[in-house]
Amino acid sequence: MKKQHAFALSALASLLVVGCATGPSTADLDQMAAAVVKSSFSDKGIVKVSAIAPEDINVACTAADVAGKPLDPAVAEALQAAQLKTIKWPADGNYMGDWKAGEKLAQSGRGLTWTDKADTANGGNCYNCHQLDPKEISFGTIGPTLTGYGKTRGVIADPTSPASKAIIEYTWGKIWNAKAYNACSVMPRAVHKGIITEKQAKDLMALLLDPKSPVNN
Repeated sequence: MKKQHAFALSALASLLVVGCATGPSTADLDQMAAAVVKSSFSDKGIVKVSAIAPEDINVACTAADVAGKPLDPAVAEALQAAQLKTIKWPADGNYMGDWKAGEKLAQSGRGLTWTDKADTANGGNCYNCHQLDPKEISFGTIGPTLTGYGKTRGVIADPTSPASKAIIEYTWGKIWNAKAYNACSVMPRAVHKGIITEKQAKDLMALLLDPKSPVNN
């Protein structure tokens, strides 16, 4: 074990000693944790250590969570505004793909592991947090149900109508970078972080909004 790793672990363990009057500051603890991460992880296959590099938005949300307080509204607004700028809208103006491809994507959790090849198509893993098809009996509940997503929002009658524009753009943006709408959202920033492609995002849009999709039936 690396000396730095051992030292950091020893320092963290010392905090558990009963009767310890004082301990390292939050900044010291953050530094120790960073040292542990740095010494414990390395690039392997397609998975790079840079994937866990801290970002302002994650640091702020983690700090708020540790403090047991919601993120300051002004800070949240500024962070969301920065994330909103990362969203790229379809150059051709077409938001809809193939809902059948979207369904396969939503039900797949494969990809992004060190044993995968760089050209492996990643899954969306949507089912792990959301119910999609009302006939599903196994699904996650971290996120809200998406059953009837387009139907209940009146979008599927005509997704190209001006009345549908707001929800169409919101749905696209949410898939692209969820933190643009909720700074501390636990939803993956799917397209922004390269988890899925723009084409795959269009397929998920169709899954949520196409009247023929099982989501809306």
